[in-house]
Amino acid sequence: MKSLLGRDMITIRDAKANLSRLVAALERDGGEVIITRNGKPAARLIPFAASPQTVRIGVARGRFQTPEPDAACEAEAAELFLRSGMQ
Repeated sequence: MKSLLGRDMITIRDAKANLSRLVAALERDGGEVIITRNGKPAARLIPFAASPQTVRIGVARGRFQTPEPDAACEAEAAELFLRSGMQ
């Protein structure tokens, strides 16, 4: 393999013939491989990095405070709601 700016380069023909070995090496060592066509970079092969599974429910817990209900605001909202015909 040739090297370009510290990246391994391989022809598309060699990549096709050695794809299993390339993938195994990337899984094991990381890095990336540039696949060339007619001597020019055409694609980049990199290891897959799975996104960490996170649970988003409750991510803002404790960051906000809910204000106590205000009877005047509640009455005004109810009036606007009823006046608009949405019942």
